[in-house]
Amino acid sequence: MNKPTPSEPSRAFPLLNVLMLVTALALMACLAYGLNSWLRDDSEITWFAPDPGCELHTSACSAQLNDGVLSFAVDVDGPIEALNVLPLEVIVQGVPARQASVEFIGRDMAMGRHHFDLITTAPGHFHGQGQVGLCTQAVMAWRARVVVTTPGGKIGSWFDFEVTRS
Repeated sequence: MNKPTPSEPSRAFPLLNVLMLVTALALMACLAYGLNSWLRDDSEITWFAPDPGCELHTSACSAQLNDGVLSFAVDVDGPIEALNVLPLEVIVQGVPARQASVEFIGRDMAMGRHHFDLITTAPGHFHGQGQVGLCTQAVMAWRARVVVTTPGGKIGSWFDFEVTRS
């Protein structure tokens, strides 16, 4: 009978390594997903619904706050397109705002985190640049979540739009 000697490699050894690698990658993906959800805790944000009839492709959109108005604009000529640099503008009136950020998220499909901090250009005025990712679908539904930091806490609104793949 031929018995494998200790110096002979086992055929099961490479398969075991591959299975351990796949398991480690799956655990890392779960950890990344959990950390992303934990770090993006929205429970401390007071959300205000956007005004109906908003069309970000053509004009600024707004949301009525308790004591003011939050406006958001993507300053482009024509439709919003994936992977193009988008000039972003947030204007807050009636509420003292310290900081503003915009996050683009896929409405119907997880597209990753596209978070952009804006720069204060004047009291209540914030500017910056952002970008939406490329999708394999012909039409991708996106949501712009605008969050503003005030002395009383964080407030925000969301604005939905679609990007057609060209």
